[in-house]
Amino acid sequence: MVFQDFDLIQERRRQERQRKFRKRVTIAAIAIFILLILVAAGIFAVVMSKKNEEEKSQPAKGKSTHSPSTSNGVVKDSEKMIKTICNGTLYQDSCLSTLQKVVKNNPTAKTNPKDLIKLGISATADKLEEAFTKINKLEFNTPEEKQAFEICKQVVDDAKEELQKSAANMGDDLGKLGTNHNDTNSWLSAVMSYQENCIDAFSEGKLRSNMKEAFNASQELTSNALAMVKQMSSIISSVTQMPTGSRHLLQFGSLSMRKDGLPKWMNREERRMLKADLDKPTPNVTVAKDGSGNFTTISDALAAMPSKYDGRYVIFVKGGIYEEYVNITKEMVNVTIYGEGSQKSIITGNKNKVDGINTYLTATVAVMGDGFLGQAMGFRNTAGPEKEQAVALRVQADRAIFLNCRFEGYQDTLYVQAHRQFYRSCVVAGTVDFIFGDAAAIFQNCLIYVRKPMKDQQNTITAQGRVDKFQTTGIVLQNCKIQPEDSFASVKSEFKTYLGRPWKQYSRTVIMESTIEDLIDPAGWLAWDGDFALTTLFYAEFNNLGSGAEKDGRVKWPGLKSITKEEAKKFTVGSFLQGEWLNATSGSVHFGLFK
Repeated sequence: MVFQDFDLIQERRRQERQRKFRKRVTIAAIAIFILLILVAAGIFAVVMSKKNEEEKSQPAKGKSTHSPSTSNGVVKDSEKMIKTICNGTLYQDSCLSTLQKVVKNNPTAKTNPKDLIKLGISATADKLEEAFTKINKLEFNTPEEKQAFEICKQVVDDAKEELQKSAANMGDDLGKLGTNHNDTNSWLSAVMSYQENCIDAFSEGKLRSNMKEAFNASQELTSNALAMVKQMSSIISSVTQMPTGSRHLLQFGSLSMRKDGLPKWMNREERRMLKADLDKPTPNVTVAKDGSGNFTTISDALAAMPSKYDGRYVIFVKGGIYEEYVNITKEMVNVTIYGEGSQKSIITGNKNKVDGINTYLTATVAVMGDGFLGQAMGFRNTAGPEKEQAVALRVQADRAIFLNCRFEGYQDTLYVQAHRQFYRSCVVAGTVDFIFGDAAAIFQNCLIYVRKPMKDQQNTITAQGRVDKFQTTGIVLQNCKIQPEDSFASVKSEFKTYLGRPWKQYSRTVIMESTIEDLIDPAGWLAWDGDFALTTLFYAEFNNLGSGAEKDGRVKWPGLKSITKEEAKKFTVGSFLQGEWLNATSGSVHFGLFK
């Protein structure tokens, strides 16, 4: 039994821990309030002192009947605050000019750090709107170009929505930034990814170059927003960090975690389904090919889902091969789809790049609704290696969980597109870049199967797509097994296989506590194009076993890091996935390192 229900004693203890934590948060909030008062008082004293000095230095011309203006002092105070906030960004000039402009245009706006960041995020949304206006004026002549533009429209709309959520998430007080900064980081990281998705939808050429140019300013501002949120949340963290009695308690968002290792947003029934394979939840609807259920297709079952549903909507899929393309839209939140086994209940398709379909659109299943939970399901793309990019599953949803699932394809099998994702006890099989994307994704206790590619290909397991160093994204394989599929084992020596290659400038992948068999080339990692990203990427291997884990022959890139145990902890479930939505103390969902 992996997860245990709370008994009464455990429940009382949990409530007591929550009471203690709320007390700490209250104390921290008071401390922040006092700190802000002291800062404001200091700034006021400096401003008044400078003003008095200026008045003394001016010749007497009689007493004025008006009070002296403090506008210059306020402006100088605002400028200092802006310079301080922009100091930690990658694009300081654009940060300074943007914030100075929005403050000038919003004279009644507050100029504390939180409000400046909020204004910066709003300015990013305006710049993104400008970028799309430029793009909308371009000519799209071929079917491929028109298809790419439709993708662009969709992801830009997603970016706008998540910028709005990020601005709203700043709240009315500085303390709320500390509580919600993990969500803000996830959304802003996704905004950066979406803009890159639009660019990637187009093939190399003039149109793609025009896209990159159009998004240049908005991407800079998105990066600046990420940097500012990180800087401010670090300050708040240093103020609010306090010792606790539990090593599993995180500083922010801990009231969203349960001691049974599951997100607090899951109710009792939802938690029960994660106990044992035989302990299944009561489905809202059943899908069965033979007609014995409510529907014969998964798409029909989703279409019948109420537009507003309170709680988790559960779809049970009986054994069978379902040849359909499934789309879990953004409106379909907290959906559970579970089957009778990953090799029994299977969704399959064969869309691919060679047949003229954009990679983004080739997915057999696309998951965009937040809070998705998939269990004991199979996801396939059977196009084959000769059809190039062909996605089995694309996941954009935040807080997505996959348990005991199987993902089969060749090139680009699993597209971890954006947000926070967790995979436990799953099987992923493919050839080229078969785990790729720009999510914060952890694969724990998973089997990574390398398949036979085409004759002129070499295998790469990962292709992570982080485009900015402030994004909270990356791919982590923890306690996994990397090995050849049975049909590939006898010919594995005829092909080179690598742990990954850098798809984007700040590509980040960590493989730790895993068993790596001898199919991996001694170099370990493959360059994407010359020396692209070799100094800015972050790749690390920690405490792995197997002949393929030997590091003596590894590439000597500046971005390939040797990390300590403390550094490795940053890539565990609790830390890297910002454990407020997924924390574990026992069972297969492991919170920290295994050793």
